[in-house]
Amino acid sequence: MLKRLSGVVVAVALATACSSQKVPATAAVTAADQAFAAVKAEATKYVPDEVKDVQGSLDSAKADLAKGDYQAALTTAQALPAKISALSSAIAAKKAEMAQTWATLSAGLPQVIEAIKSRVEILAKAKKLPAGMDAAKLDTVKADLASITQAWGDATTAAGASDVAGAMAKAAMVKSKAAEALGLLGMPVPAGLTASK
Repeated sequence: MLKRLSGVVVAVALATACSSQKVPATAAVTAADQAFAAVKAEATKYVPDEVKDVQGSLDSAKADLAKGDYQAALTTAQALPAKISALSSAIAAKKAEMAQTWATLSAGLPQVIEAIKSRVEILAKAKKLPAGMDAAKLDTVKADLASITQAWGDATTAAGASDVAGAMAKAAMVKSKAAEALGLLGMPVPAGLTASK
């Protein structure tokens, strides 16, 4: 009888301890969820790999909370503010890096586009195309030039709207197409166009 009674007392004590952890665990998970939601969209755009880690931890805390493992949920949730803060710092660093890269691109790419345009105009007026160039290649470069010019306009518009990530994505396409066009024209391709994004 005494053993059974002490077993009941222990069970009640455990249940009380668990229920006393439910409130702080729930609050910690909710706070972490809200803090993450505030930066998730921007983080996904700039630092998607870091987002996966935070999302995984948050999902784990939610799963522990759902199954009543309040201590585990609380422990995981309490580590999340530091991870979310690091995520915000990573976003800021990535934005700064992209802004610097954009500044370099916006200084150099217009000159490359202008050089392609000038060469196309010269070739279009020529009575005879140089060796290695034919009408089909010239038409391809003309079409590429049109898409390059359009994409560069879109990139500068995106940058003007503070969408540096969008501007960089469009600029990457411009770099690639410009390098192809220069190759078809037999012109040297600047190192910046062949470098990784």
